[in-house]
Amino acid sequence: MMPIRVKQPNMMASDGDGVVLFTGNRKPWRGILLFGPPGTGKSYIAKAVATEADNSTFFSVSSSDLMSKWLGESEKLVKNLFALAREHKPSIIFVDEIDSLCSSRSDTESESARRVKTEFMVQMQGVGMDNDGVLVLGATNIPWILDAAIRRRFEKRIYIPLPEMNARKDMFRLDVGRNNNNLTDHDYKMLAERTEGYSGYDINILVKDALMQPVRRVQSATHFKYVSGPSRKDPSVIVHDLLTPCSPGDRGAMPMSWLDVPGDKLAEPVLTMVIY
Repeated sequence: MMPIRVKQPNMMASDGDGVVLFTGNRKPWRGILLFGPPGTGKSYIAKAVATEADNSTFFSVSSSDLMSKWLGESEKLVKNLFALAREHKPSIIFVDEIDSLCSSRSDTESESARRVKTEFMVQMQGVGMDNDGVLVLGATNIPWILDAAIRRRFEKRIYIPLPEMNARKDMFRLDVGRNNNNLTDHDYKMLAERTEGYSGYDINILVKDALMQPVRRVQSATHFKYVSGPSRKDPSVIVHDLLTPCSPGDRGAMPMSWLDVPGDKLAEPVLTMVIY
């Protein structure tokens, strides 16, 4: 439904142009809440929506963008945001970490914070305003602390779970990318099995650290040896004078540091399963 709304606005109302899908009581969601554990890609989903919605205006804001130290200014920012979205519809307003802006009201919160929440609710409700063609997309890790009235306005709530095993396997493969490695499909499967409960962000950090291991090995090496490999100047040419770090007892090991190795003669150590 969301792609239809943002990519085919002519299907949203009876304007005589194209097939109308949303008529009568069939109406698209005006508020969609993405929730789930941190690091599962909620913000990336919003970016994907922005990419797909190439004929829509995308507004990405956070609570800090809408809060001001000046009295009454925060409410104006919220009101102006929705006014701008209506002016440039079809449009999408994405509020990341919406819990920071619209947490449950309490007796201890400031009057300013209370007024901002009230204004946000009024604008989302759209009473007396034309909110057709305006989609509010929120993301949060802790939906239970959202104000109940705000939560009601997000009619559609989508849970973004932690990745399952096949997804984790694909994430490892994508994050390793084209870096020099000898990992097999079985290795990626083992990594996926060992990382149950990891988020996409956790896997990304794990791979980043593993990719740095060959660099650390080069920097700490005390001996290098000659190996064959593609020339840095012309990868189609195989040369036999590249240098790679090795153990002092390896055949052909030469005492030297990485500072002694010419940049175009360094053979990057292979990323292996042992590093993980």
